[in-house]
Amino acid sequence: MSIVSKRILVTGGAGFLGSHLCERLLEAGHDVLCVDNYFTGRRANVAHLLDSDRFELMRHDVTFPLYVEVDEIYNLACPASPVHYQHDPVQTTKTSVHGAINVLGLAKRTRAKIFQASTSEVYGDPSVHPQPEEYWGNVNPIGIRSCYDEGKRCAETLFFDYHRQHGLEIKVARIFNTYGPRMHPADGRVVSNFIVQALKGEPITIYGEGLQTRSFCYRDDLVEGFIRLMATGAEVTGPINLGNPGEFTMIELAEAVIDLTGSASQLTFLPLPADDPKQRQPDITKAREVLGWEPKVNLRDGLTHTIAYFDQLLKEIG
Repeated sequence: MSIVSKRILVTGGAGFLGSHLCERLLEAGHDVLCVDNYFTGRRANVAHLLDSDRFELMRHDVTFPLYVEVDEIYNLACPASPVHYQHDPVQTTKTSVHGAINVLGLAKRTRAKIFQASTSEVYGDPSVHPQPEEYWGNVNPIGIRSCYDEGKRCAETLFFDYHRQHGLEIKVARIFNTYGPRMHPADGRVVSNFIVQALKGEPITIYGEGLQTRSFCYRDDLVEGFIRLMATGAEVTGPINLGNPGEFTMIELAEAVIDLTGSASQLTFLPLPADDPKQRQPDITKAREVLGWEPKVNLRDGLTHTIAYFDQLLKEIG
């Protein structure tokens, strides 16, 4: 059976996850409009797609309205690492809130199905572990991470209100820690930090005692979850957790990176940043039951691919 080609908008499409999503959609035979303002996205991430007559790249900031004709929308536009979203916290909140309003308005006009890339940060520093979708979270509304946490929470509110008020077909995914090639080398996230430090032979920075945990999902697994959620019927709105339930301490991650890179780097310990969650692990029961989805790539295999990417990138930039 042939796939019906759709015109699909990906906001934040030149970013880490957006660029891989654009690739998958093109491979499936769709026309893809990639929109990005290049704050954290890089044109180089999608440069290899420009030869395709089904791919279009537009520089645009989602805090301003977009007037295009589309069948589906993936809203991935927003800086996702603390270094980037705390650089201009007011703009981060605007990107989540004004951006959501603008893409929802576009979906309302075109009757497009629309996907929101939300985040595990809506759970804050969780008092429930692992985190199911029914958990309302433990978020500091006035902390230094609030621009991202509360911005994404408000975006979810807008999506569900547009769904209830205007009958929009929405899909909301809550993304847990994800890693892989095309991560920004200076995004401050733990996987990229550790790998870059190890490859340079620098001390590996551990915050706190290194016993806080994260669950790391490889980019290919996550994008597969996006595709499956978007393909569900109108009765499935989410939110649905997408992440890897395998839980690792920061020290365990650092030791794996040192082992795989063969680095002589030593661990160095610094104070824990404000509002940094101590535990983060998804309950993916819904993803398994509703989407038939669960991660396939184990941490060591995913880290091996990611290390190779950063090794090449560091050689290119000298």
